[in-house]
Formats: sequence, C-alpha cells, structure tokens
Amino acid sequence: MEPTTGTVDSKDGTTLAYTRYGSGPTVVLVDGALAAQEFGPNKALAEALSSKYTVYTYDRRGRGGSGDNLPVDIEREYEDLDAVIDLAGEPVMLYGISSGGGLILDYLRSGRTVRKVALYEVPFVVDATRPPLPDDYLEHLHSLLAQGKNGDAIKYFMRQGVRLPALLVAAFPLFPGWSHLKTVAPTMAYDIQYVAAFQRGAKLPADRWSEFGIPVTVIAGSKSPEWMRNANAALAQAIPGASHRVLPGQTHLVKAPVLAPALIEFFG
Repeated sequence: MEPTTGTVDSKDGTTLAYTRYGSGPTVVLVDGALAAQEFGPNKALAEALSSKYTVYTYDRRGRGGSGDNLPVDIEREYEDLDAVIDLAGEPVMLYGISSGGGLILDYLRSGRTVRKVALYEVPFVVDATRPPLPDDYLEHLHSLLAQGKNGDAIKYFMRQGVRLPALLVAAFPLFPGWSHLKTVAPTMAYDIQYVAAFQRGAKLPADRWSEFGIPVTVIAGSKSPEWMRNANAALAQAIPGASHRVLPGQTHLVKAPVLAPALIEFFG
C-alpha cells in the first residue's frame, strides 16, 4: 500500500501535515528536536513497520508542512498528538525518539492514554558521566531565539545540550541540512521543556511516571555515550513494569532495519 498524505487541524486551528503508511494496528511516530517528516529518522522507520502496522508520521508544529500559533504552549503539542491519534479512530501505540519521547512522557502524564509506548534514548542526564546543562541554559537559548539568532541557537543547543564536539558544531553551516535547522530552530522552545528539568545530573524522581498502567519499553543503542545509556536504564526503572533494551551497534542515529524488529516484537 502506497503512503498517503494529508492534513488535519489541531484544536487551536493549526494545520498539521501527516503521512499514513501500511495497514494493521496503528502506530504513531513522534520526532525529536528539529526533525520533520522529510528530515529525520522516522520516515525510514515508518516504511520498515508498514508491512505489519498502519503507521502515522507527522510534522510537529512549526516544522515541514505544519503551521504554528504563538505563544509556545506545550499543551498545544498534546492537542496536536490528539488530532493525529483521532485520525486512526482506534487506540494507538506510540513511539518517540529523543525529546519526542519526552513529549510522550508528558502527554501521558496529562491524563491521556494509549495502548503501548516505545521510547528511544530520551536525553536525560542522571549522573556525572557528562556535564549537566549550564545554569543559564534555558535563559540563553530563549534569548538567542528571541533575537532571531537561529544559527547561534542551533550551535548552542548542539554544543551544550547534545554535547557534540566543538569542531563538528562549528562545521554545521557547511552541512546540506543547515537551512532546515535554522528554519525550525524556534521549535526547540517546545523540546527543551520536555527534557531540561532532567538534564541536571540528578536521579530521576521515583513517582513522576508511576501511574501510566500500560506497557512501556525504553530502548538505547550500545554505542551511544555512557550518559545516554545510563539515563535510559534509569528511566526504565522509574516507570513501573517498563522493559529496557539495548540495541547492539546503534547510536542516537538509530538505523530503521535494526530498530524495527525490536518495535515489532514489543508492539506485537
């Protein structure tokens, strides 16, 4: 079955672009920071899952073919996910990568419910295996975005938030995707709200995710940095009944042919 594209309106009237793949039980894929349907890992994953599932990808607000309405309010992103889920007309399963996983965690805490949830490398920092966020991280990032310094904001996020090497970050303007990154940079104001509170090097709270009552799996890559692997092991422990899996040879840029079988096994 060929993918079909369309749009759906969120509660506040924002138009969201989506793509539907395959047939079967429904899975909705949620991108992480700066990614979109045509710029990120979820398109390949949707194709890999489409032989067994109906898979929806969508451009989170402010990205790709989707609009945005200011001011930034994360409740609007919950309503966006509601709108995509409503397209299915049935209970769905969710997969979120990176801060997209953080969005899903907060979405469930808001009282929504789904069938199952799979998370890949939510970027929390729970120990001293990497430096925590600078104390003024949020203030500085918001300031750069408010001034329209999108390129500087991207570099700051990649260096201080993601902890990429300085030389690599300095070379970002030479990459083919630089124009896309600068265009969607303002959407980082959403993503940092899902993860920043837990990027300070402290243990995760014991009761924050204790009432989900649905199957959850937390996945990481064996070649990802130690801080990322430790954080996701801790997240799995903080969600009662959650399973934890490490994919051999994978990094934060997880490959769809490796991830898809793990998700198929979990989603069933």
